Order: sequence, then C-alpha cells, then structure tokens
Amino acid sequence: MIRAFAFRSSIVGALVLCGTAAAYADETCMSPYMPKITGQEDYVYVSTLGIDGIGDGSDKLVTVGANPADKATYGKVVSSVSVGGRHETHHAGFSDDRRFLWAGGLDDSMIWVFDLAADPAHPKIVRTIDSFVKDSGGAVGPHTFFALPGRMLISGLSNAKDDSGKTALVEYNNDGKYIQTLWLPEKAEYGYDVRVQPRLNRMLTSSFTGRKNYLMDFGTMFADAEAMKRFGNTMVMWDFHARKPIQTLDVPGAPLEIRWALQPRHNYAFTATALTSKIWLIEQKDDGTFAASAVGDIGEAKQQPLLAVDVSLSADDRFLFVDTFMDGTCRVYDVSDPHHPKLAHTQKIGSQVNMVSETWDGNRVYFTSSLLANWDKKGKDDEQFLKAYGWDGKRLTPLFTVDFAKEKLGRPHIMHFGQERFYKNQIYAASSPRLAQAERQP
Repeated sequence: MIRAFAFRSSIVGALVLCGTAAAYADETCMSPYMPKITGQEDYVYVSTLGIDGIGDGSDKLVTVGANPADKATYGKVVSSVSVGGRHETHHAGFSDDRRFLWAGGLDDSMIWVFDLAADPAHPKIVRTIDSFVKDSGGAVGPHTFFALPGRMLISGLSNAKDDSGKTALVEYNNDGKYIQTLWLPEKAEYGYDVRVQPRLNRMLTSSFTGRKNYLMDFGTMFADAEAMKRFGNTMVMWDFHARKPIQTLDVPGAPLEIRWALQPRHNYAFTATALTSKIWLIEQKDDGTFAASAVGDIGEAKQQPLLAVDVSLSADDRFLFVDTFMDGTCRVYDVSDPHHPKLAHTQKIGSQVNMVSETWDGNRVYFTSSLLANWDKKGKDDEQFLKAYGWDGKRLTPLFTVDFAKEKLGRPHIMHFGQERFYKNQIYAASSPRLAQAERQP
C-alpha cells in the first residue's frame, strides 16, 4: 500500500550549472543517472537506527551541517525526522532527479520517501510503502536504492519464505508504483548491492546473507557453524537493458559494496569481501566477458576477522578507501594499477566503523559507525558517530565529529550529501511555493 503525502516526482527541467570550473562535491558512488551537486555540500543526510530508551527510540533521517562557511550549523545537527518505531533502517538512495531520498528497513521491509527539495535542511516524509514484500512476490529487506531514469531499482537481502539469502531485485517507478521483480539466478541466489555501468550495458550484483542471520546477535552467529555457511560467495553480471543474468562469478567470503571505475576507459569494478577481507577486481576481458580476481589482502592474517564492510573509490580511480568494522580502521589503497593495490595510508576512525563516503573532488571523507543493531559492539566500544575528515592525497585529517549517542539520535549508518544551491536551480512538476519562487527569479 502507498500513502502519498505530497507532490509527484517527475522532473520537467534540467540541471542549471553554476559555473564551469566548480569542483564536484558529490559522492563518487552515486547512480550515473543522477545530476551531481557542484561546490561544497551543505548537509550530510544520515540514515539512523533507533535505540530503545535513547531519545524517541525510533529510526530517523538526521541532517548534519557540512559547510564550514556556515559556522552556526557546521558539524552540528540541523534537524531530524523520525519514521516511527524501529525497523532496522539501513540504506537509502536518491531518485534520479535528486528530489527524493528513498530509505528502507531490513526487518519489516518498510520504505519511506523523503522530500529534500522543498526544504533541504528539513527533509519530510512524503510517501510510505508498506507493501514491498507483497508487491515483489516475497522479497524481503530492501537494501540498495539505485536511481534509474524514472525508476528506483532496489536490491533485497532475503525472502519471506525461509528468511534465507535467496532474494531479488525489485523496481518501482518514481511515484512508488511497483513494476517488476527479478529473482537472482540459481546457484547465485544471494543478494546485496546492485550497480549499473550504462556505457557497458552491464549491471553487477553482490551477495551477503539473509534475515535469519542479519537480525541475529553477531557473537551468537559467528559461533554458529551452520549460520556461517549462510553467506553469499558469488557476484552476478547482468545484461542491464534485458535485465537478464549472463555470468556468475565466484567471489567467496561475502562480497559487499560494488564500485565501478569512473574513468571512461576503465572497464572494471572493485568490491571487498567481508569474511575474508580481500579486495577483488571484476574486470572485463578482451572477449567482453568478466573475470573476478582477488588482488589484495586487507590487514594481516593474524588480525582476522576484520570485516571489510564498505569501500569508496576516488573519482580519478586512484584511491580505494576500505573500512574494516572490527578494528575501526580505514585503509587507503593506491589502485592506480588495479591489479596491484598498494597500502598508502591507515587511519584509526573509532572502536568500530562502517560506511565511508568520499566527495567527488577528493577533499573530504565521511565515516559512520553502525553496521547492524545486533552486530554493533557492546559497552564502551559501542561508539556511534558521524566523522568528517579532510584528505590531501596522503593522509586523513579530522574535521568534525557528531556523537550520535550524546545527541540521543541512535546508530548512524549510510550518508548522502545535500546542497541548498542545487535545489534552487531545479524545476520540478507541482513545485512547492519555495521552489516556485526560485523559478520566477531572473
């Protein structure tokens, strides 16, 4: 069922550029079908898991000021909007016009759509989709939200039949109407991330574990031999336009986030495996097929398991930022030669660290702490933060920290960037008064 609170999402105008020499500040892992923001980001939107007894206890979207020119808001919480209750809120993604941010819960498969354009500092829920499982024919756990023209592509993590990792890709249109379900192929049924490389007509999916595992206490699961068998070991290459799987790649150890190279002649992608802490290269061969190869170890053997949980690739394809949850560390690799990553820098971020997002201009890197509610560390090691760092190509330098526990906000997970100027230069259908006023300005 869909409950629409406001306006429709079709875009009728194009991005108005604010100068030809502006630096890109957007995240490097965004869908290529989206417009990018230029110049300094004003906000970081953080999807956050609620904690019982902390604040209102609900999952929420938190807006943090990120522009150092605004001293009143820089490094501070600007606003937060609760979704009501705890749903294991996890990932989120912009619509193709960047007007809306879709977010989902891994527990009950709820989806919320936030309007950002009307007031970028104060997002509002404008649509709720509570029928993901029914719409999709049994997919559970909406994870990645990847913008396509006029559509949202969503990867599931599990299914309603047995809570295993067998799952599907699900498509909706921008108005929240269900379109189709694409189940992962036989012998590669597990899902996690999904990314499209349009110029190659290729879509790549990775694999994690099902609801039975990801809602379990981490220590209990790690000690359960049968549970540890329930992780994905494959990636699937698809013909994107046909939406058909064409190749299954063996990538043992739970390959998670996918990052396609961004330079036009680089026909490859990176991922990192959570359970084996290896960097993998997924590279197109001369015959057009793809091969997967482990090209680097993350940390030392005696340190395992480190849980490599997230990666971010710089816009020039030179640096790969790799977060390992268990030691709270970011390792930066020089991947100029993608076959031979070289460790360039190591930075301790906290007692635990999960997501990492680098700006397109390469000057700033953001980190959050929470992995999953039942997988986060306990006691004094259960730090919950958003941290911003500067990056000069050699080392990470702290800029600011927001303590989400102290602010009584919960467990921060994925991040996205926002900017006032961007939305003032867009023309949307059924615009709000704020936008309409901006449109009439000469």
